[in-house]
Order: sequence, then C-alpha cells, then structure tokens
Amino acid sequence: MRIVLATETPRLGAGVLGERPLGGVETALALLAAALARRGHDVELRAGRAPAEVIDGLPWGPLRRGGEPADLVIANRVPRLFRALPRGRRVLWLHNPGDYLNRLKHAIPLLLARPRVVTLGPSHSASLPRWLRLDPVEIPLALAPPFDAPAPRRAPPPPVAVFASNPLRGLDWLLELWVRRIRPALPAAQLHLYTGAATYGGGERLAARLAPVLSRAAALAEAGIHLFDPLPRPDLAARLREARLMLYRGDSGETFCLALAEAQASGLPAVVTPLGAVPERVVDGVTGIVARDDEAFVTAALRLLSDDAAWSAMHAAALARGPGPSWDAVAARFEALA
Repeated sequence: MRIVLATETPRLGAGVLGERPLGGVETALALLAAALARRGHDVELRAGRAPAEVIDGLPWGPLRRGGEPADLVIANRVPRLFRALPRGRRVLWLHNPGDYLNRLKHAIPLLLARPRVVTLGPSHSASLPRWLRLDPVEIPLALAPPFDAPAPRRAPPPPVAVFASNPLRGLDWLLELWVRRIRPALPAAQLHLYTGAATYGGGERLAARLAPVLSRAAALAEAGIHLFDPLPRPDLAARLREARLMLYRGDSGETFCLALAEAQASGLPAVVTPLGAVPERVVDGVTGIVARDDEAFVTAALRLLSDDAAWSAMHAAALARGPGPSWDAVAARFEALA
C-alpha cells in the first residue's frame, strides 16, 4: 500500500530515539512509520516547509496539497492536516485529550474530512466530544527500544523511587508528599527525577513554565530528592532497572503515559492515582497500586519501598505482563483501516 502521514511535529526518524530524550507523540510517529515501511509499504511523510529529504531511510517532504493518491492517509493530531494530504482513506491519529476538537478550527476540517479516528484507549476515547459522534478505534501504543524487549528479573534494590514524566503533571504534589510523609517515615529513601524541557523540544516558554517546580526539586537534596536531566531511552532503561518504584500522580490530560508503560515493562512496580489513562497502565494490586487518596498513596509507596516480599511479587507480575504489542502489531491495526 501507499501510505502518507502528515504532522506538525519536527521531522524525526526512529534512529534518534537512542540519541536524545523524546516525547511520546514524536516517538510514536517515528516508530509507526518505520514499522509500516518494514512491512513493505510505500511510506511518505510530510512536515513543515523544508525541502524534501530522507531521514533513516524514509522520505520526508513539505506539507503541500495533493500528490499521488494513497491507500491510507494519516493526519497526526490535527484535522486541518488533511488539506496537506492526497486523496485516500483518511485516519486522524489522536494523542491529546479530545476536548480541543470542540474548537471550530479543528471541528470544521474534521467534519469535512470525516476520517476514522484512532485513540489510545478507553479513557482517551471518553474525552472525545459526544456531538461529533466519532466512533473511535482504540489502538494502544507500543514501546520503543529497549523497552520492547523482556527485562531480566532481579533482587529487591535499594529504596529509590523515580519520576520520569512532565513536571507539570503532579510533581509539585509528589514533592510535598515526599518531604512531609514518605521521607520522614523512611529516611533511607531517595526520589530520582528524570524530567525537564528537553523531552518536549525545549524552548524558552516551556522552560519558564517548568522553572518553579524544577527549582524547588533541585533545592531538596537533603530530603533525598535528586534532579537529573531527561535521558535517551537506552540510558533511562538502565536507570529504571536499578530503581525500585515509580511514583506518579497522573493527570486528567494523560491519554496513555509511555513513561509508566516503560517502567512496568522494566519490572518496576508503580504507585499512581486514578487520573486520566494512568490506571490503564497498571494492574491494581498486581503490578502496582492505584491509590484513591493521598493517604493510600503514601501507604503504598512506603510498603513497596521497604517490603521486599511485596516488591518482588509486583516486580514478577510486571515482568510477566511484558511489554505488550509490538509496533508491527500496531502497524497492522492501521493497515486494517485502509
């Protein structure tokens, strides 16, 4: 099949995943395109205004109208991108909560294009405006290397918790619980933060928004909190496999949470709350705990940081669950929409 994808994100190939930290949307697009090409399809990508180029073996061109008709055309997040795609069976691949589709600048091109809509799971689908009657197809994301391979089983590690998500998604709340409740009860515990603007493309505006919470975190070394720069996935995988627990409140805008999926695939138990799609990544009571309030969150965190038997059981269960479907399997789901 001929498949054309359009995006407003930077032009990136799958090869960059091992070189620098990268957000979930950019990661997913690069890996889907690579999987479709591996499966024998004629894949073309369009983004920006720069001249045509080849990145990691795939052709990228500028956003433009028309071109040779395709069997499948995929717009990444933004319905108006269908104007920059050739004729073909249309698919809108959503990554953000669907409420933005209420805005006329998105709703009008969506209604004109009438694409199949792909979401990442039940919570994501529930965020779509009902009046649009979109009947989404739910295709969860697969994981990037090295998280797509089984991880080894290990002995209980020291009490090191990690946070590897957007710092605007509950980090302030987590710092408060850590300083007031968790660390005083377990003075040997540490909280390692792998977070910052670099994962999301940097930029002065984003850095300014993140500065207050990151500055607060950087000043809490005496409470066992250590702030690190975001890491490329191979380096992050190595750190996760030395840690004991992922702590993440979640966010109502979370539609999948790759960071949590990657931690679970590494055998890392997690303590989370019921916000957004976060509970979809954890089997409550088996691979982690979905805490209903602050007290339950603190209790679960302390238990998994200190109880080797409880940790080992959840570690083994997370490993048994595995990394989930491959990107080839995800690509096959998209092919079926043509």
